[in-house]
Amino acid sequence: MVLLKPKAVHVFKIDMIIAVIHRLRVVFIPLLLAMQVFLGVTADAAKKVYTPPPGSAERRILLEVMRRKVLELSRLDVLFVVKEMNLNSGWAWVHTLPQSKDGAGRYEDFIAILQKKNGRWRIAEIPCTEPDNADCLDSPNYVSHLRKRFPDMPTIILPSEMIKK
Repeated sequence: MVLLKPKAVHVFKIDMIIAVIHRLRVVFIPLLLAMQVFLGVTADAAKKVYTPPPGSAERRILLEVMRRKVLELSRLDVLFVVKEMNLNSGWAWVHTLPQSKDGAGRYEDFIAILQKKNGRWRIAEIPCTEPDNADCLDSPNYVSHLRKRFPDMPTIILPSEMIKK
């Protein structure tokens, strides 16, 4: 029977550890780089808003949800001219200029905050636009109150002039 010297056992273990580390490095470094790229893109996407292009299905759906609400509230069947449409993470800020289907009648701006739940867009809030009302858009506290009501809503969807207040 041949006995290994203690020194040889330690060298064997160190060589084995180095080989394992080398193999893991070959697998894990590309995996870590891929994760970093994915997480970086995801983080960047979370910071950006997008606007669905005219004629797109998502834009038509959002405007249809708003159109039904206007019909329910005022019994007006309108078309919308989109002034601003910002989407991010299942939330949307949509500012429109409603008009009659023939274009002759023009109505006050209609703004809605929409949320996508269970694959369906729904109006979460119709912001008040009355001047000098503490609960309305022009109030300096509107955004902070909005954040309290909808803590998951990304404020990046709001118009930049509102976020600065």
